[in-house]
Amino acid sequence: MAEVVDIPSPRLWWPNGCGAQPLYELEAKAAGDTVCKRRGLRKLELFAEPDEIGLGFKFRVNGLDIFARGANWIPCDALPARQTREVLDDLLSSAPQVDMNMLRVWGGGQYESEASYDLCDEKGLLVWQDFMFSCSAYPATPEFLANVEEEARHQVERLRDRACLAPLWCGNNEDLGALNWYEVSRKNRDRYLVDYDRLNEGVLGRLADECDPTRTFWPSSPCAGWGDYLDSWRGDMHYWRVWHEGHSFDAYYAVTPRFCSEFGYQSFPSLECIRSYAPPDQLNVTAPVVEHHQRHPGGNARIVEMFARYFRLPEGVAKFVYLSQVQQGLAIKAAVEHWRHLRPVSIGTMYWQLNDLWPVCSWSSLEYSGKWKLLHHMARRFYAPVIASAFQTQAGELELWLTNNRNSAVPSHLTLRVLDYADVEQGRREFTATAPAGSALKLGVFPMAELAPRPDQVFAVLDLESGGETYRTTHFFVPYKACELKPAQVRTGISGKGRQLTLTLSTDAPVFFISLEVEGWRGEFDDNCITLLPGAKRQLRFTAKWPTPTRKQFEQALAVGICGGATLAPERLQ
Repeated sequence: MAEVVDIPSPRLWWPNGCGAQPLYELEAKAAGDTVCKRRGLRKLELFAEPDEIGLGFKFRVNGLDIFARGANWIPCDALPARQTREVLDDLLSSAPQVDMNMLRVWGGGQYESEASYDLCDEKGLLVWQDFMFSCSAYPATPEFLANVEEEARHQVERLRDRACLAPLWCGNNEDLGALNWYEVSRKNRDRYLVDYDRLNEGVLGRLADECDPTRTFWPSSPCAGWGDYLDSWRGDMHYWRVWHEGHSFDAYYAVTPRFCSEFGYQSFPSLECIRSYAPPDQLNVTAPVVEHHQRHPGGNARIVEMFARYFRLPEGVAKFVYLSQVQQGLAIKAAVEHWRHLRPVSIGTMYWQLNDLWPVCSWSSLEYSGKWKLLHHMARRFYAPVIASAFQTQAGELELWLTNNRNSAVPSHLTLRVLDYADVEQGRREFTATAPAGSALKLGVFPMAELAPRPDQVFAVLDLESGGETYRTTHFFVPYKACELKPAQVRTGISGKGRQLTLTLSTDAPVFFISLEVEGWRGEFDDNCITLLPGAKRQLRFTAKWPTPTRKQFEQALAVGICGGATLAPERLQ
């Protein structure tokens, strides 16, 4: 007999950024056995409903529509014995630190451990859960389907009462699209489509509905629900034309996904990581060992090819590594800022991917060790609750937008300054506005000919003050390689002790994409990949994880990369 438990005035569980994550201790005893669990109380809903545009796709938590901000998750290590709670905690903690509220457990990986879902419950990370099928055509024999049914039933019953589990079960990753990838399935499409239906909507869909009727079965990612797939205006979308087809970053502006659950761009890991697998004579981006540690055939060449579109080519492996991470961050920033400002038409972004399972060049924002790439630092800004963004239109105008992800309206003040590369102000605009809760607000549209008549000689800085927090973004009117930067001298000062050390930076000319790295020591700065202007010192705090460096060790290990002068030169400043 089921027993109803009455909880007066329950404390609700919320995703990160929307509220707290209270968890109730639950103990059940029967026939001498005791089961103890911690569970959160919340109401989760998925709305995939037709509208005047196509088919929407949004998550609602406790009656609140949320913009999903997150990334895709793969197994944290290729060796299962290394997938410890400590490693999982370190990696998963990096998600809420940059305002993420959702991770997608990718169907090409594994069902995660109890420790992983425990941590997501605690940290307010909603989990989009794929069944473990990906990028393939699977058999539909009775023996195979019976095996799938047993596995899927176990996983649904194991996970269905988790607070963190998003309100859907996703059948697979890209399996329907994969029917067009292989010659055998292209030649026998009807047969393989029937096999696909028997596995996904026949077994997985039936089991999800039977074992967990509180959630929606979503046949595939991407798709638009039962029997209607791969339409970018409908349901969720994967967008890969920038990486796979080499399109420019502004290609993101040409699409309006309802929910983009996968998109990405690659970068090299840190030079410290590369040295862990490449001997000194292999420290070259086309060396055999470096190419072996690459997640995509031809990936290194694609990174370098994109350099030529936007930047002046760097020299030496250290500069290649640095610039690749800048470029990766700019690609994902372009997509996220654009899709966020399309709210409520677009209502979620999860880039590919959060983590790596071995030391490698990939799409991740965290290296195999958990060290943050520049993309992850930039995510702290483009996933911030309230952001300002600037977009150049083909009509020759600059649009300014204020996007608010908070549960309430927030008064904001934005200052737009147009500066030349000697830091002389060429123009200024001030805006005071209040964006309603969960909205995007256009602040203004300006002709480029008026705002930046010499676009290669100037850049724009947007400084936003909102809810007691500050946010800065920099906009360039032409490709970075066309900007004639001035030689700059960057000075550093170090203070503090113990686990927290403070680095003070100043410059005599504008410098961009400042990259701070403390080689050999685990820990992160509270900001990175920043613009630094003359006349104002910037203090950045480094929090060590383990072990803790002395000030002298910190100074000796500190590397500062900058875009300044006529070259792109990561330099070590003592």
